[in-house]
Amino acid sequence: MAGENFNITCNVKQYRLAKGWTQAELAEKAGVRRQGIYDIESGRYLPNTAIALRLARIFGCRVEALFVEESPAEAEPVHLIHDRAGPSTRLALGRVRDRLIGLPLDDAESLSLGFQCADGLLTPDQSSALLLSPSESLDKTIILMGCDPAFALLSHHVSRLDPHARIHCRFASSTRSLQGLADGVAHVAGTHMHNTGAEESNVVVAGEALTHVPSRLLGFSLMEEGVMVARGNPLGLRTVADLAQPMVRFVNREPGAALRVLLDDHLNRCRVPGSAIHGYGNEVNSHREGAYRIACNVADAALGLRAIADAYNLGFVPITVARCDLVIPADLGDHPTIKILEDVLQSAALRREIRHLSGYDASVTGQVIAETLTPSDAV
Repeated sequence: MAGENFNITCNVKQYRLAKGWTQAELAEKAGVRRQGIYDIESGRYLPNTAIALRLARIFGCRVEALFVEESPAEAEPVHLIHDRAGPSTRLALGRVRDRLIGLPLDDAESLSLGFQCADGLLTPDQSSALLLSPSESLDKTIILMGCDPAFALLSHHVSRLDPHARIHCRFASSTRSLQGLADGVAHVAGTHMHNTGAEESNVVVAGEALTHVPSRLLGFSLMEEGVMVARGNPLGLRTVADLAQPMVRFVNREPGAALRVLLDDHLNRCRVPGSAIHGYGNEVNSHREGAYRIACNVADAALGLRAIADAYNLGFVPITVARCDLVIPADLGDHPTIKILEDVLQSAALRREIRHLSGYDASVTGQVIAETLTPSDAV
């Protein structure tokens, strides 16, 4: 009878290897053919009662230890953060307030370092997730949306302090991150809008986006932003105005990205229209995409961070230093992992590591930027 008709895990192979026996040796002891042992161990065949009892006697264990019936996977309604998911999509999961949020693991960002382990599988009707991670694990998981690559360090430092605490980092522009916070699909948002006057731009944009979500802002990092170019800067670019030279192939960031806002502000100061730049309408959605195009010689310049330029062995033309802040809704302050995150922001270990990143500074890490952000702060 085929084992695939049963939700049963076979542990015969583990017991056999622990004894140091080959499949042929076990087959001889059990009085069956070697192919029979292979089929049992591979799950192609579920043995009858007599053979199961014989194997248990040989190993000196109970039948239930060799053949374990698994409980059916628990299903829970899920809300996807975008609509690109299809049937059988693998998901990273986290609960924001009382809603299960699914982050599809089938895009390029998720595959940057190989396949990530999923917390659940999307059902064919895309309404629920079959849980692979324990439900209690999801209660200690938070979703952080933002585009600072150093968020990955924050995630690891949190897990070091408490192995059960997890942060799912989801790459998103500052605008998309704040919208995710407002929509209730994230616990924390990162924003790094540059200041153009006396006002704190991060405070202003967060206040405008979170009209019904009182929040606080904590400093995370200072990072050098600018234009990534080929190694040695062969075109001699010095300012954003130089992007208008006819030989420059430029790739832009999407509208709403902090770097796009930064570029447009500097172009306005220089009185250079975007239409004068070859590739102004050619957009990528991440620092790495722009760096990759330069590395492949299909672009000459792209917006990004010094740290990303150095990682891709590129040149860099600095524009400004931006402060990246973490926006945390007040009502989520008691979440166990957010408490750990706030402790980690005060740790010397995290600050020391951030300082060792190219173009980064940790002097604002953990600093309270706005204690009680409300819409009135944006006025």
